[in-house]
Amino acid sequence: MGGGAGTRLYPLTRDRAKPAVPLAGKYRLVDIPISNCINSGMRRIYLLTQFNSTSLHRHISQSYKFDQFATGFVEILAAQMTLTDATWYQGTADAVRKNLSHFLNHDFEYIAILSGDQLYRMDLRRMIAQHIETYADVTVATLPVKREAVTGFGIMEMSEDRRITRFVEKPKDSEMQDTLRIDKAWYSKLDIEGEDEYFLASMGIYVFNRDALIRLLNNDLADFGKHVIPMSISTSRVFAYVFQGYWEDVGTIRSFFEANLELAAELPRFNFFDMSAPVFTRPRFLPASKFNGATIDHAVISDGCIVTQARISQSVIGIRSIIGTGSELHRVVVLGNDYYESQSSIVENEMARRPRIGIGKNTRIENAIIDKNARIGDNVVLSPSGKPENVDHDLYCIRDGVVVVPKNGFIPHGMVM
Repeated sequence: MGGGAGTRLYPLTRDRAKPAVPLAGKYRLVDIPISNCINSGMRRIYLLTQFNSTSLHRHISQSYKFDQFATGFVEILAAQMTLTDATWYQGTADAVRKNLSHFLNHDFEYIAILSGDQLYRMDLRRMIAQHIETYADVTVATLPVKREAVTGFGIMEMSEDRRITRFVEKPKDSEMQDTLRIDKAWYSKLDIEGEDEYFLASMGIYVFNRDALIRLLNNDLADFGKHVIPMSISTSRVFAYVFQGYWEDVGTIRSFFEANLELAAELPRFNFFDMSAPVFTRPRFLPASKFNGATIDHAVISDGCIVTQARISQSVIGIRSIIGTGSELHRVVVLGNDYYESQSSIVENEMARRPRIGIGKNTRIENAIIDKNARIGDNVVLSPSGKPENVDHDLYCIRDGVVVVPKNGFIPHGMVM
C-alpha cells in the first residue's frame, strides 16, 4: 500500500510519495516491504499508488526486474478513473476493492497486504503458516507494545488460541486500556520477556483467504484498520500473529530521523548487513566514496560521496553527497543527490553567489535532515537548539525538533539559524 499522502513526513513528502522517501543513504522506504516479500518467496507483487507517485514509479521500474521466463513481477496499480468510479482511493480497503479484479485474475489462496512505509524484517511464510494452521479467514500481524505507545495504535484483545476477540482504535482511557492488557501468564508462550505491561498493537499487515477478502470487501468500508478488521471479528475467524522482531513506523519526521540515525550504531536493531534476508534496491553503479582527510565516527556513508577534511559523527550520508573542508555534521541525515553538478554549473552558481550542490566549507550542522540536491553554503550553522519544536521558514523548517532543508533547497553562504 503506497497511496497515502504522508502529511506527517512533510516536507520530505512535498515532492514524492511517502514510500519513495530515501532511507539509510541508498534505499527507499518501499524497498523494505518488497524485499520482505521477495525473501519470503512471494514474487507476485502489486504496489498501489496515488499521491506524488512519479518518482516512486520510476524507482520501481528501475529496481525490480525479474527473469522474463519467471512468473514474478512488481507492478504499479495507480489510482484511476473508471466508467463506474471517478473517485480516488478513500482508504486502504477501498484501494484494494477498486483493484480486486486485477488480483482475482491470478490463481491464489492467500493474499498478504502490507504497508509501504515501515522498517522491519519479517519472514511472511511464518505468518501464512500460522494462518493455515488456525483455519483463519484473516490474520493480523501484531506487535507487543508498552502502555505509553498504546494511544498511537489499534489495540487487539485475543483469546488463548490467538483468535482476536476485540479491537479498539487508539484507546486513550486508562480503564479501557486495562481491559486490553496481555495476560502475563501468556508471556512465555509469546516470547515476551520482563514484567512490564504489554498490549497487542496492529502492524497494518494482513493475510486474507481469497474468499474472505471478496466477502469482507463487498461493502463500502474505506479502511482495513478502522473498519474492515473490527467488523470482521464478529463475522469471521480473525487471528493475531505476534511478531517479536524490530519494527518501526517511520511516519513522522522524528521517527524517520531516529530510525536512520540508529543505523549508524555499532549494533543497530535493523541490520542492513544481514545477508540471510537482504534489502534490494536500484543498482546505480556509482564509484566508491572518497575521503580526502576526514574524521568519521559512527556513520553510514553511501556510494559516490566525496568528503574533504570534514568531521562526521552519528550521521547517515546519502549517495553522491559532497561535503566541504572544515565542515562538521553531528546527528545529520543527508539524503544525497540525484546527479553530480558539472564544472560549468558550479562556476555559474559561484558567480551568482549560490553554493554548489552539497554542503560547503566550514559549515556546522546538527540534528537535521538535508533532502536531496540541497545547496548548503560556506560558514553556515544549522541547528534546532534553542528554537521551537515546529517552525516554518522560507528556506527550511523545523519539525519535531529536527531541522529539515527541503529537496532542491538553498541555504546561502554565512547563514546562521
